[in-house]
Amino acid sequence: MSILLRLEEIKLTLQDDEKILGDRIQKILGMNKDDIIGYTVIKKSIDSRDKSNILFIYSVDVELKQKNINLTKPNLLKHKAKYVEQFVYNIPNVPEDLSRKRPVVVGTGPAGLFAGLALAQAGMNPIIIERWKALEGRLVDVGLFMKGWALNSDSNIQFGEGWAGTFSDGKLYTLINDPRSQYVFEKLVEAGAPEEILYMAKAHVGTDKLKLVVRNLRKKIISLGADIRFSTCMTDMIIENNVLKWIVVNGNETIETDKLILAIGHSARDTYEMVHTKWLKMVPKEFSMGVRIEHDANMINRSQYWDACVNPKLWTASYKFVTHGTDTRTMYSFCMCPGWHVVAASSEDGKLCINGMSEYKHNSGISNSAIMIPITPADFDSDHPLAWIEFQRKWEEKAFVLGGSNYHAPAQLVGDFLAWVPSTKLGSIQTTYRPGIKLTSIEDCLPDFVTAALKRWIRDVDKKIKWYASPDAILIALEARSSAVVRITRDKETLESNIAWIYPSGEGAGYAWGITSSAIDGLIVAEKIIEESLK
Repeated sequence: MSILLRLEEIKLTLQDDEKILGDRIQKILGMNKDDIIGYTVIKKSIDSRDKSNILFIYSVDVELKQKNINLTKPNLLKHKAKYVEQFVYNIPNVPEDLSRKRPVVVGTGPAGLFAGLALAQAGMNPIIIERWKALEGRLVDVGLFMKGWALNSDSNIQFGEGWAGTFSDGKLYTLINDPRSQYVFEKLVEAGAPEEILYMAKAHVGTDKLKLVVRNLRKKIISLGADIRFSTCMTDMIIENNVLKWIVVNGNETIETDKLILAIGHSARDTYEMVHTKWLKMVPKEFSMGVRIEHDANMINRSQYWDACVNPKLWTASYKFVTHGTDTRTMYSFCMCPGWHVVAASSEDGKLCINGMSEYKHNSGISNSAIMIPITPADFDSDHPLAWIEFQRKWEEKAFVLGGSNYHAPAQLVGDFLAWVPSTKLGSIQTTYRPGIKLTSIEDCLPDFVTAALKRWIRDVDKKIKWYASPDAILIALEARSSAVVRITRDKETLESNIAWIYPSGEGAGYAWGITSSAIDGLIVAEKIIEESLK
C-alpha cells in the first residue's frame, strides 16, 4: 500500500530543465529512487519578486512505498511536508423510481451544468432548461453584434449556453478551498480544456477552447440521461402553501417538479423580478462597478519580468492589486486578461456594459483589466432588493448614451482622465474593444465617488507597476456585472429557499463568484438533492 506526501515551495530557475524536478524531490526526501513510485505536480506558479532571479514554484504530491518518514527533518519542514489523502469524488446512484418527479435545473452556467452532470450521473434524469440558444447559435449572434449589428437581447455574451465566462478568459482560480475543484477541473479537461489547468496557479481555459468544452459537457450530460432544452424560459412558478408545484416555461407550458435548482445568471434581471413576486426571499448583495484599462502587454511583461520578459518559458504577465482609499472603499483589479480584447457584454436594449475576453494564447499584444470599486448600501436611498439592479441600469444607460447610443463604449486616455480633459484621439495604443469606442470624458457616466477612486487607483498602482499610468493607456466604461447584486436566501442545512423545493445556486443566486466556485456550488446543491432522494 502506497502513501501520498505533499511537498511545497520547490524552486526551479528559468535556466533549469523541468526534468530535474524528480531529482530535486528525491534530494528533499533523502530517499532512494526505488522508494518513490512517482509524483504529480499540483501547482505551478511564478515568483518574480526578484527580477534578477525569477523562479518557478512547485507543489507536488509524491507517491511513496509504505515507509515511516520523519516529517520533522529540517528539509521536510522547509517544504511543508504533510501526508494527504487522494481525493475521490463519488456520486452515489439513486435507484430508479417511476413515481419520482424529475429534478429541473434552470440555467446552463457552471452551477447549472455541474449540478445537471451530478444529477445525471446519479441516474436522476434531470431536465435542464436554458432560456436562450445553444452555443452554436449564440456564437453567430455574438459575432454579428461585435461587427456592429443590432443587439439580440435574447442571445448575447450574458445569455445562452455556456455562461458569460464562455466569452471571457475562462479563469478558474478561486479563493475558496474545496476539494471538489479537482473534480471540476478533471471534467473540464475530459471535455477538452488544457491539461495544465490541473496544476497552474492561475489556470485559465481561454474562450476559444471553452467553446469546445461547453459543447462536450452538453453531450456528456445528455449521454447520461438528462434532457437539455434550449429556448425554454421559466416565466412563472406555481406555488401552493409555500411549496413549489410546477414551473411555467415560455408562458404556457407547465413542468411538474419537486426539485428546482435555480442556477440563473447574474444578468437575468427579469427572472429576479419574477421570483421576487413569488415571495422568494432576496437580499441586496454588495457588488462593484468600474472600468476596463488597456495597456501594451509588452509593457506589463517588462514591468513584471524585466529583461527576462523575452524568455519563452514565461507566460504573458498578469497582475492583481488591491488598494484602500481614504473613504474606506477598497479598490481592486478584476478579471485581468493578459492579452486579447475588451468586449461589449450588454444584455438589455439601451444599456451598455463591457467585459474582458482572452483566448488561450494571450497573444493580442494588448492587456486589459477591470478596475472595480465596491458599491455599498450607503449609496442607495432604498433597501429594496431590486434597487441595486436599477442602479446598474441607470449607469449602463448613461454609458450607452455617452458612447453614441450604438453600443460603442465611452473611452478616455489615462493622461487625459487624470488631467480632467476629454480625449479626442488615440495615442500609441489601439483599442481592442468591439464594436468600437467613442473618445470622450468617461466621468460623465460614472458616479463621482467612482471617478475619484479611479484616479487614486491609477496613481497608486503606478508606484507598483512602472508605466501603469502611461498617458496613452485607455480607460473604457462601464463594467458593472462582476457579480450578482442580490442573494436569493437559502437554508444552511437544506439549501432550500423559503419556498420548499426551490434550491438557489451559483453566482446568479449570490453563492459564488467565478466559474470554479459556481460549479462547486452546483455540485453541493446536487449532492443535497441526491442525499434527500436516497432517504
